[in-house]
Amino acid sequence: MKKRIYMDNAATSFPKPPRVVEAMVRFMTEVGANPGRSTHEQSMEAAHIVDSTREKLARLFNIRDPKRIVFTLNATESLNTVIYGFLNAHDHVIVTQMEHNSVLRPIRHLEKSMGIEVSVIPCDKMGFLDLDFLSKTIRPTTALVCVNHASNVCGVIQDIKSVRGIIDGIPLLLDAAQTAGELNIDVEELGVDFLAFTGHKALLGPQGVGGLYVREGLNLEPLKRGGTGSFSESQDQPDFFPDAFESGTRNNVGIAGLGAAVDFLFETGIDTIRNHCMSLLRVLIDELVSVPGIVLYGPLDPEKQAPILSVTFDRALPDGLDMSFGGCGGRAIPATFETLHPHEVGTILRDEYEISVRVGLHCAPLAHQALGTFPDGTVRFSLGFFNTVQDVEITAAAIKRIAEK
Repeated sequence: MKKRIYMDNAATSFPKPPRVVEAMVRFMTEVGANPGRSTHEQSMEAAHIVDSTREKLARLFNIRDPKRIVFTLNATESLNTVIYGFLNAHDHVIVTQMEHNSVLRPIRHLEKSMGIEVSVIPCDKMGFLDLDFLSKTIRPTTALVCVNHASNVCGVIQDIKSVRGIIDGIPLLLDAAQTAGELNIDVEELGVDFLAFTGHKALLGPQGVGGLYVREGLNLEPLKRGGTGSFSESQDQPDFFPDAFESGTRNNVGIAGLGAAVDFLFETGIDTIRNHCMSLLRVLIDELVSVPGIVLYGPLDPEKQAPILSVTFDRALPDGLDMSFGGCGGRAIPATFETLHPHEVGTILRDEYEISVRVGLHCAPLAHQALGTFPDGTVRFSLGFFNTVQDVEITAAAIKRIAEK
């Protein structure tokens, strides 16, 4: 039976380490209780699993106080929690062209509903943030700077230390949806005030669980209110971490799986995982960079990007004209004569080659405007730890055959 090649890890990683599944099955079959609500053994065991996962994440991100980590459903909920809970009317907010709609949509909603002012920092054709523009955009009313650590479109990794130096003491919200588990993230070293992450991508955990770190001294309003298992005699929401932000029953079975995934990361080593993914990306880029009929986007340097490569299939100029195809950052010429739509390419890869990819705008329209791929988007290949060199070689051969058509 032919093996389907999975290259959609930027959407969600697959497969998961076996221990993740085992931890979730154990929770469902042997624990099953709600942590923090009862004093029986199963509830106490569930509480231990949740607390230990919180502690593992604190160690992973160099967070001093694990209680400053709040469990959420995903990075989207984490980002919304900060945006809706921290900003006030007429605040000035800075975002970048690489932001996901998980930032752009709540920000635009607040722009319309309560008059916050929004500035968008442009990025170059490789996706790198214009740091000079950023420094000129800061105002006395700037309350928050939101930066996508690595683009889910082209993989470009932003220089967060430089951003921190430019914005000085302004709170920084880092969207680490693509980098948590892929890069070593030290919130102290980077100067991160809010860290939003999800468990189901490079952290190799299950879907439906993510987290938010809030630096001590910064407070925000909860996105939801309700039962927490603490101070139940009061009808007011608790005001301390993490209870203030964890109303209702969490995805405890998912948290159990996430804890097992972090154990896998510690034992395997993030550097080992990163080096493996970079080596695969290097092979893919080398195989494709000079292929006529396709354009590659992003830095095209595995050291400067997550293991993501976006491609469009364009026959850019008529036969006989001298130019260089491929390249990075966008179309090398102003017009195209023959184009294969990303959705058509995705269907061919799925049906004829059994390769799973993502096509379209990837919920990041401004990023595609920066790269010159709006409104059709790209074909995105995103690699993971469980991909192999053979996977990449088969995929590169398929891309070449499609480009030849």
